[in-house]
Amino acid sequence: MDDSSRITALQAEVDAQGRKLDFVMRHLGLQYTDDALSSVLAQAAVCLSQGDEIGAIKAYRDATGAGLKESKEAVEALKRTLPGT
Repeated sequence: MDDSSRITALQAEVDAQGRKLDFVMRHLGLQYTDDALSSVLAQAAVCLSQGDEIGAIKAYRDATGAGLKESKEAVEALKRTLPGT
């Protein structure tokens, strides 16, 4: 297995673990908050409220250094929690 295949497999495993953790957190009625991310999410929420999903993704990426896929998933998760978006 080459490095690219290993990285892809690891990313899939991390994604699966994240989904499992999200499931457990929802089941227990818990919500994880990271104070360092709160201002980033607030900025992304403003973009979303203005209908600018791409701007929200860019703001998240710029502030966190996350990749495009991770940033898009984070913004989509945020979007699901906001009323009227």
